[in-house]
Amino acid sequence: MTTIVFGHKSPDTDSTGSPLIWAWYLSEVRNTPAKAVLLGQPNTEAAFMLRHWGFATPEIIVDVSADDKVVIVDTNNPAELPPSINAAKIEAIIDHHMLVGGLKTNTPIDITIRPLACTATIMHDLIGTEMAKAPREIKGAMLSCILSDTLEFRSPTTTPHDRAVAESLAAELGVSIPDFAAELFAAKSDISAFSEAALLRMDSKEYNLAGRELRVSVLETTSPAPVLARKSALMAAMPGVASEDGAEQVLLFVIDILREEATLLVPNDLVKSLAEASFGVTVTGDTVVIPGLMSRKKQIIPALKF
Repeated sequence: MTTIVFGHKSPDTDSTGSPLIWAWYLSEVRNTPAKAVLLGQPNTEAAFMLRHWGFATPEIIVDVSADDKVVIVDTNNPAELPPSINAAKIEAIIDHHMLVGGLKTNTPIDITIRPLACTATIMHDLIGTEMAKAPREIKGAMLSCILSDTLEFRSPTTTPHDRAVAESLAAELGVSIPDFAAELFAAKSDISAFSEAALLRMDSKEYNLAGRELRVSVLETTSPAPVLARKSALMAAMPGVASEDGAEQVLLFVIDILREEATLLVPNDLVKSLAEASFGVTVTGDTVVIPGLMSRKKQIIPALKF
């Protein structure tokens, strides 16, 4: 039976590349048939990564069954996984996020959760000396994942080990990190083809705060102006997205990668009070700039309070 490997819904570069890396490792090194799948359309940066390194877009699935053997990567949150995930035969979890709870298995499994910036960095360590067998595209996917998740080492989640692994991979591949990261971020910044609802869901996590369900969304870009030019339409779309997704409110942080700051859209008094309580800012309009805010995982989610 083929093991399927997947990350979270709304797949970003790490949740697109890491399944490909681990499926290669299981199939080619461990002699365990495996294939990467996705839980949605990859975002623009992830799609660029696939094209650049010569991958076909993995199959997109909407659910799993009791007959499926699965490996979960880049998340351990049931809200970001298929509805029937607890019925599947979960074999392993490889992740770098906080432990959420809620997954259930019938047998013991391998779980690796490490405080690194990227799932692909963890995989590099787990694969070890067998990385010498990895083809160029697998190493390229790994480099892409690390540069994306660290925002080219700007994110506060970056560790010296993430950077060392990325620099080693770039040297092997003959890739200039600044040049390649610029290509990645340019692809990430192209939002022209997406509706407001799609942008609000593109890189989004569900989060319960004091009994309130929030959808915490980020858009990481080197060109925030085109996003902010659509702020009125984005705010108008928030109630519909929240209602459809079972949330009370959508929060959208537009991360300026180059200036290393975030702009939070403030559509109502709830978000205004949350922003002021969480980040120590004074909100006077429908946006607020928060200097130094780059990471949802390390800076946004832990700070949220009413």
